[in-house]
Amino acid sequence: MTDELKMPTKYQPQEVEAGRYEEWLAKDLFKPSGDHTKEPYSMVLPPPNVTGKLHLGHAWDTTLQDIIIRQKRMQGYDTLWLPGMDHAGIATQAKVEEKLAQEGISRYDLGREKFIETVWDWKEEYASFIREQWSKIGISLDYSRERFTLDDGLSEAVRKVFVTLFEKELIYRGEYIINWDPKAKTALSDIEVIHKDVEGAFYHMSYSLADGSGVVEIATTRPETMLGDTAIAVHPEDERYKELIGKMVILPIVNKEIPIIADEYVEMEFGTGVVKITPAHDPNDFEVGNRHDLPRINVMNEDGTMNELAGKYDGMDRFKARKAIVKELEELGHLIKIEKMVHSVGHSERTGVVVEPRLSTQWFVKMAPLSKEAMDSQATEQAVNFVPERFENTYMRWMENVHDWVISRQLWWGHRIPAWYHKETGELYVGMEAPADAENWIQDPDVLDTWFSSALWPFSTMGWPDTEAPDFKRYFPTNTLVTGYDIIFFWVSRMIFDSLEFTGKRPFQNVLIHGLIRAEDGRKMSKSLGNGIDPMDVIDKYGSDALRWFLSTGSSPGQDMRFSYDKMDAAWNFINKIWNASRFAIMNMNGLTVDEIDFSGEKTIADRWILTRLNETIEKVTELFEKFEFGEAGRYLYNFIWDDFCDWYIEMSKGVLNGEDEAAKQTTRSILAHVLDQTLRLLHPIMPFVTEKIWESVPHHGDSLVVADYPVVRPELSDETAAKGMEVLMELIRSVRNIRLEVNTPLSKKIELLIKTNDPKIESFLKENENYIERFCNPESLVISSSIVAPETAMSAVITGAEIYLPLAGLINIGEEIVRLEKEQAKWESEVKRVQGKLSNERFVGSAPEAVVQAERDKEKDYLEKRDAVAERIATLKTQQ
Repeated sequence: MTDELKMPTKYQPQEVEAGRYEEWLAKDLFKPSGDHTKEPYSMVLPPPNVTGKLHLGHAWDTTLQDIIIRQKRMQGYDTLWLPGMDHAGIATQAKVEEKLAQEGISRYDLGREKFIETVWDWKEEYASFIREQWSKIGISLDYSRERFTLDDGLSEAVRKVFVTLFEKELIYRGEYIINWDPKAKTALSDIEVIHKDVEGAFYHMSYSLADGSGVVEIATTRPETMLGDTAIAVHPEDERYKELIGKMVILPIVNKEIPIIADEYVEMEFGTGVVKITPAHDPNDFEVGNRHDLPRINVMNEDGTMNELAGKYDGMDRFKARKAIVKELEELGHLIKIEKMVHSVGHSERTGVVVEPRLSTQWFVKMAPLSKEAMDSQATEQAVNFVPERFENTYMRWMENVHDWVISRQLWWGHRIPAWYHKETGELYVGMEAPADAENWIQDPDVLDTWFSSALWPFSTMGWPDTEAPDFKRYFPTNTLVTGYDIIFFWVSRMIFDSLEFTGKRPFQNVLIHGLIRAEDGRKMSKSLGNGIDPMDVIDKYGSDALRWFLSTGSSPGQDMRFSYDKMDAAWNFINKIWNASRFAIMNMNGLTVDEIDFSGEKTIADRWILTRLNETIEKVTELFEKFEFGEAGRYLYNFIWDDFCDWYIEMSKGVLNGEDEAAKQTTRSILAHVLDQTLRLLHPIMPFVTEKIWESVPHHGDSLVVADYPVVRPELSDETAAKGMEVLMELIRSVRNIRLEVNTPLSKKIELLIKTNDPKIESFLKENENYIERFCNPESLVISSSIVAPETAMSAVITGAEIYLPLAGLINIGEEIVRLEKEQAKWESEVKRVQGKLSNERFVGSAPEAVVQAERDKEKDYLEKRDAVAERIATLKTQQ
């Protein structure tokens, strides 16, 4: 089969990508090399929830990780990228219950065991969807090590952590006000509560003093909780109410006496300075109640309905009860006014319902010692490197202000809490396994918060608590974690403190934080807005490589990204450009083999320049990858491929390839092959499918780009003199083409071209490379000399070391030419000011490397010469007006 037939004339992603991933898997290319002489590099995939299919944010997250691991694999590291999925307690249980509800079944109808079997079936179904999506995105995971947060090994790790923390008295059981989700009927941690501004009201009501001497006014946003009031409070130094402290008031509707207490929690300046105290329904009231030994009266059921302690409102929904209570207060003459307001109300992240602060007995992690250890570690060699750095402040602020973590959930799907209560004595037992006489004990019905197991992910997946497990010893701590800024609190922080506590090491060296993917208009993608984008649909239309290119180059670290079909079109066009350039190069290699590649022959200026630019690109892209600046790396690659390789080098190589000099052809073919090979290797981590497909037709050693060597700089192939000369040549060609465009003179029309040189080296260089000037400028006559006198009627341009004149009689309007040159003069004036500003900055001159400072001085000289030459030309033209 000929090379031309292997590569159709147009890039067709579906054909390029078909079967490729399966081929990589069949060859076991994604597994660690097993070569322990190599330095290890490991990552764990943030486990997606088995609640549904992956969205565009997952595609972004996994693409960035794949870029990192593919490059490291090519650089010769012994790489492990470990995949897995999260059981996602509340979220998954809610989805399955929703599905059952459509069939008219509740989890209680099935019973715990049967319900959990149903959820496992759901997990298997959605896990297969997720794996299929991973394969379409092309991510290079080691599936032989795939883990699930509820598998046996991870469950053992969870029990070990729970028991150890309990024995250290860092896990305790207590009655506290917690965030309660009345729909899921479970506790929530603070960060599972989303606060939204909603329209509500302050309800002002009066409580009568028991001695008949008057009333006090209080205001509340939750009148339904007043049925559980056990006191009202004032500030001890509030002169308005000092004489009332110790008296009793009659609680309306309930008609019982409750005391007036003094507590510094009350803000004198806020509202009336009197507050109702409901210890079972408000976290602050709970603390006040503890200080004053007040009873706790819970007037609500788990599902958000009122209970028997709410009297006549028993069984009524909390919000209906609110309206009914307000109406009764009004009828009794105790409602003073209703003040409309917008206030922040907590909603469940998972079910969306309004969260109810509720008195409940739960399991907690005591956070103060763990957060202190994690914060202190940031000042040591075990510090986690946040990229961008600003997110370390986000992390530290949360650690400083963290509350104890409520870890119990009233669910069936999850890790069952390893605690048992004796049926007769009520004695508590916590252990890795059930007590020996298990029939006499009842296990705690609750499960652990999903994040409790996710927090162990970097080391539990490696075989911990077996500290001799081969993967744990070899690949932990991991090198880099990639995740969104929205789960720094949920997940990143918890992995850090758990890892330090249980392994003595940070879980990862770097954490690369990315933003959110937004719709084109900047709004968050969501089902309710109907603006979500399925990454699989994008891949079906444009191919995985185009999506990966967009995702990797579309933003800088930590920033949000806007999805755009225009940008997807541009990504496809770029790959099509690579495809066509590669096809041309391969067709012109005439079956060149890797052993025939030879750079020893005489090289053209273009040959020497492209090899220099390739070295610069390798150096810059590698450096940017190390900083995780994939957007900048992509831009650098784009400019090199599109401008340097395609638009310049390939065009310049055609003269040699179409010529008669066989030795020159061999050299140019060798350079084409080498540059294309190295470029494909640089691109491979970002767009693996198309690069592998093209690479198969390029002379190379090895089976697959997946494990090919990553490019390194070859100093012997750099030629700075050639690079500078080529810049002059390109500047000249661009200037001539721009002038032709200005006066509508097509390239096919021959013109007179005068090049006045003011540098003997540049004159010599231009004369040596007249063939390029002839080919790309199409002059009828060409003169290169320092003694040229500027023609009166000519278009002109200034380049480094020379001035260009195109005498185009009859086509030039001197006035318009002066206006054009004045714009050019302003441009050079601006460049002079910019570079002189830099050179006048003592900090820059004093701290920048000498080579960098010298480069700026060279620019200053060049810009000044260009500015002055343009000014001189303007003055000459003005004399001709």
